[in-house]
Amino acid sequence: MATRSFVLIETSIGKSRAALDALRKVNGVAAADAVTGPYDIICVLEARDLNAVGDVVSGQIHRVPGVSRTVTCVAMDAMGYR
Repeated sequence: MATRSFVLIETSIGKSRAALDALRKVNGVAAADAVTGPYDIICVLEARDLNAVGDVVSGQIHRVPGVSRTVTCVAMDAMGYR
């Protein structure tokens, strides 16, 4: 079963559109949307396990130009929590 996470992303001023376009191309990103509120973008990330989530966030998402800060929230249902 894949591990699903929600990655809350803050971007640099004026960089949200370009960052969103790049994030939608990252392997493992099932969805990415611009949102209102304290974060600029929320991504749904699906990976094989927690280590893979960390690899995608630190190795790919953090490298997207314009991404300044992330908060990763792991979905408990995806881990068998009921």
